[in-house]
Amino acid sequence: MVPLYSGELIDQWVVVLYQLTPSIELNFLYNKMDLPLPDSYSPQYVEAAWYPWWEKQGFFKPEYGSISEENAKGIFMMCIPPPNVTGSLHLGHALTNAIQDCLTRWHRMRGETTLWNPGCDHAGIATQVVVEKKLMREKGMSRHDLGRENFIREVWKWKNEKGDRIYHQLKKLGSSLDWDRACFTMDPLKIKFFFQEAFIRMHDEGVIYRSKRLVNWSCTLNSAISDIEVDKKELAGRTLLPVPGYKEKIEFGVLVSFAYKVDGSDEEVIVATTRIETMLGDTAVAVHPADARYQHLKGKMVLHPFCDRKMPIVFDDFVDMSFGTGAVKITPAHDHNDYESRFLIVCFMRLSYFSEFFIFNSSFPPQGMKRFEARKAVLQALKDRGQFKEIKDNPMVVPVCSRSKDIVEPLLKPQWYVDCRDMGKEAADAVREGRLKIIPDHHLKTWFNWLDNIKDWCISRQLWWGHRIPAYFITVNDPSDMDGHYWVSGRSEEEAREKAAKRFNVSADKITLRQDEDVLDTWFSSGIFPFSIFGWPNENEDLQVFYPGTLLETGHDILFFWVARMVMMGLKLTGKLPFKEVYLHAVVRDAHGRKMSKSLGNVIDPLDVITGISLEGLHAQLMDSNLDPVEVERAQQGQKSDYPNGIPECGTDALRFALCAYTSQGRDINLDVNRILGYRHFCNKLWNAVKFAMKTLGDNFVPSEKESVSDRWILSRLSAAVTLCDAGFKAYDFPTITTAIYNFWLYELCDIYLESVKPVFSKAEEDSTSQRQALVCRQTLYTCLEVGLRLLSPLMPFVTEELYQRLPRRKPQSDPPSICVTSYPTTEEVRKRRGGQLVLNLTDAQIALKSFFVESAVLCFLQLHFFPVICCSSAGTVRRWTATWSS
Repeated sequence: MVPLYSGELIDQWVVVLYQLTPSIELNFLYNKMDLPLPDSYSPQYVEAAWYPWWEKQGFFKPEYGSISEENAKGIFMMCIPPPNVTGSLHLGHALTNAIQDCLTRWHRMRGETTLWNPGCDHAGIATQVVVEKKLMREKGMSRHDLGRENFIREVWKWKNEKGDRIYHQLKKLGSSLDWDRACFTMDPLKIKFFFQEAFIRMHDEGVIYRSKRLVNWSCTLNSAISDIEVDKKELAGRTLLPVPGYKEKIEFGVLVSFAYKVDGSDEEVIVATTRIETMLGDTAVAVHPADARYQHLKGKMVLHPFCDRKMPIVFDDFVDMSFGTGAVKITPAHDHNDYESRFLIVCFMRLSYFSEFFIFNSSFPPQGMKRFEARKAVLQALKDRGQFKEIKDNPMVVPVCSRSKDIVEPLLKPQWYVDCRDMGKEAADAVREGRLKIIPDHHLKTWFNWLDNIKDWCISRQLWWGHRIPAYFITVNDPSDMDGHYWVSGRSEEEAREKAAKRFNVSADKITLRQDEDVLDTWFSSGIFPFSIFGWPNENEDLQVFYPGTLLETGHDILFFWVARMVMMGLKLTGKLPFKEVYLHAVVRDAHGRKMSKSLGNVIDPLDVITGISLEGLHAQLMDSNLDPVEVERAQQGQKSDYPNGIPECGTDALRFALCAYTSQGRDINLDVNRILGYRHFCNKLWNAVKFAMKTLGDNFVPSEKESVSDRWILSRLSAAVTLCDAGFKAYDFPTITTAIYNFWLYELCDIYLESVKPVFSKAEEDSTSQRQALVCRQTLYTCLEVGLRLLSPLMPFVTEELYQRLPRRKPQSDPPSICVTSYPTTEEVRKRRGGQLVLNLTDAQIALKSFFVESAVLCFLQLHFFPVICCSSAGTVRRWTATWSS
């Protein structure tokens, strides 16, 4: 006869289960509870069906209690940092969701009205790039071939087909989100109106305004991008980099020196630049006022070699005399520092610009050339004129677009900006005054440094996918003035026309409007996410109950890009902070401390850790990526080195536990996937402990209301674990939580207590004394298992639910149906009377321990927690301990 639930049968059941519909999954779940536990722990078997049951029962909804009646235990509300709709989860997302779900489940088990609100970001740039590539690959068309409206339809089609993938991954991670409240940041029914309202209110107040300034320009995307979308690539010297649109790699990391002739003399001033093509936009040369080499040139001009332009030599103490020749070229239209410098006052700026194609007010050949072709042309022309001096290696940082991998250029362009001065001060003061708490506090320096020196925020993006800016350019009689006065915002074109007519004191029929083609920065809609998800500005029950929220949990790398902007926008538009606390976790790196990068092959999908994947499977994922062949080969070598046998199946619970165990309140986490496997073995230890206990308790075991005091030692260790977990959750100290739970289950319960009571159970039927001792041990063992599972549930929801459902209940008629809505253990619940004599009466038990190491561990634990140990046996047996109880 084949034994029930052999390893082979478990695999067959799991395969069948994954092919079932959700309703059949639930039936399978109900049926398997009537069967004994399988012989060994299988993550797929345990994790396959619980999540649909939790959802169907409504455990993740705050209404599972009641939101209309005030809960004396309080409210916990947290919104998810909305992941990009284009993305799939990586281990950084898994860390975020493991921490957030642990906190959510803990608050829910504490009896609080609990809401963790899901959502997804429309990811303007990333989504548009994905769909544009798909169009070109499948139809050979660009978005311009389709037109704006048809292209938007294609994006929605893609979103409806592919956009829910990340929600599926979140469910696989066990994230207890209220999916009925999920919000997509381009939802036409929920969010679109709210972003318009935010823009119009801020524009009417003058907080949003239009200005012509330098922006980060991606030539490939043909759009401005935010600072967070610019990667800083450090170069040690001369380096050839691939650039989209160029067959050959482009040289960077060099400093080119050339000479400007001084007007009216034979002298020259030598300057240097890393971007020689930008010299076409130079407007001045700067030197230090104290530099003796140039004192005689005060009031002089230099001549531009390629156009009829005389440029002043200006003196300013910002110049570093020791760097190069001590003379600096000024290019206001192509350099952020130059643009913001005082030379704007003294220099006549010929504000030419280039995107991918060079545009310049001269007759020089680069007119119409691509920028890096113009670089070669300018360099050759300088050599031909005898004004080229030298090229040498130069360490530098190259700005690279994270989306397109293009080299980012500064570009002068009219855009919409948010005036952040007053908003930034309010956000900084909220922390200074203690109204908003940032944890850990070593991030305060970053917070204050950014907000105290905040710059206005460019919110325009030259895209089609996104929230189109609700602003209209007004034409009355003179359309030539592009000043902000000729722009008006409105919830509709009719409203905008009425505003314009009132402003210019004309009838509405004399107004012609043209809506801005640009869309808003994705971070703008993310900034109002905490209150827009509840229907702001409309008053409703959700907004009243759940805003402001309790906590924001996210990575420290987006502290000012997202967190600060949510605080600023919340205060500005609602008059309230969006949350009371901000907990910032560390950034996940690989086992070698390297940043996760597809080109290194160390970006891991958490689902691959959960279900396992072969080395060949990891390689295949690289082949489906956008990496070039050289990067694919390098990434494959990295995978082969780190995962020679692939990644073993670890399961969701082990992954979550490992991530929380790693989460010290530092800046980085060096994650070793192999360590996660160790926590799968820990799950197996739990499994075997409960399986042993179920056999020991027997079919007719009934938990009693009161516990005996005979086994105080293990109960004291349970009480200590509960105390540590409670303190850990309150302080966001997850390593303390995982260590306390791990030590209790593995070392104290399994290695010591279970080993010590096995002889008691084996002799339970010998006489009445033995029966009483066994009864006491069964009650204590049950308490340890039941409380220990509840203690672990927020971190390992699947295996604890599976095992908890197998245990008998103290009050079967009234106890909650799931461990996830059962009360979290408290110290008062398990604390027993302190003081008096503790007698562990193991006389004549003659316990044969597994090894000398195990017995030494027993004695070590007892000596640590009791004093004095009066009587101990020699190695190999323990006859009797009598100890005074210690608090």
